[in-house]
Amino acid sequence: MKQPAVYILSNKTHSVLYVGVTSNLTRRIYLHKQHCVEGFTKRYNVHNLVYFELFDDMENAIYREKRLKRWERSWKVRLIEQTNPEWLDLYYQLL
Repeated sequence: MKQPAVYILSNKTHSVLYVGVTSNLTRRIYLHKQHCVEGFTKRYNVHNLVYFELFDDMENAIYREKRLKRWERSWKVRLIEQTNPEWLDLYYQLL
């Protein structure tokens, strides 16, 4: 199902965070998990979905992604821990 979303991925030890945007969250995270997405997430094994927000339109999702990318790490950690204090992989809740 297509719906704009902003997401944050982390590695197993939570030492690396990645902020992204997509129109199909389930598919995009699947691609990250299969290491089909070249670049940062593949290189650093970042594929656990620890946070996401859904949007009505891609314009607002892209705006939010750009803002989150400028945030300090501590702010992103606080955002994640407000809704996912155990840093569970939320991908399996999407299925």
